[in-house]
Amino acid sequence: MAVLVLGLILFLGIHSVSIINSQWRTDLVARFGEIPWKAVYGLVALVGFYLVVSGYGAARLSPIVIYEPPVWMRHISLLLMLPVFPLLLAAYLPGRIQSATKHPMLLAVKIWATAHLLANGTAADILLFGAFLAWAVADRISLKRRATPTVYGAPPSQVNDAIAIIGGIGLYLLFMFWLHKLLMGVAPIG
Repeated sequence: MAVLVLGLILFLGIHSVSIINSQWRTDLVARFGEIPWKAVYGLVALVGFYLVVSGYGAARLSPIVIYEPPVWMRHISLLLMLPVFPLLLAAYLPGRIQSATKHPMLLAVKIWATAHLLANGTAADILLFGAFLAWAVADRISLKRRATPTVYGAPPSQVNDAIAIIGGIGLYLLFMFWLHKLLMGVAPIG
């Protein structure tokens, strides 16, 4: 569990620099340059992600059950996951979805984390998904006092919304029937 905690501290910590002090990030970029900042940021995030994955995998080998969700909660979780992938795509495909949700990636993370908390009740699950949910809520709140970040992607259009919805549903189906089992070792359906 310590590896999972360290991974979350590194991964969510580096992603929280602007939440804690956006001026500090600006000062670091001005002092060292954009490319060195992104290199350090990327390296810390990558190491943190690796530790999260390996720590969560190790914790699943000997789970500490905090609560046992009823079977019907898994069905709700599957339903909640449906908008997650379209929202992730909408973060990079400006259109009505992006303008209506303001920050579709953060909304996707909040829904993803909530869905997984409803369907899983081990200490590692609560730690992992609870940390991501808390981070996404904190980041969304902090964005209200920060300048809107520049998001690079396709120019705004209704076609982008269609791509986000169709592509997102396709990704959802891939994850539900194949990728989740392949990558996480757990089949959400079946």
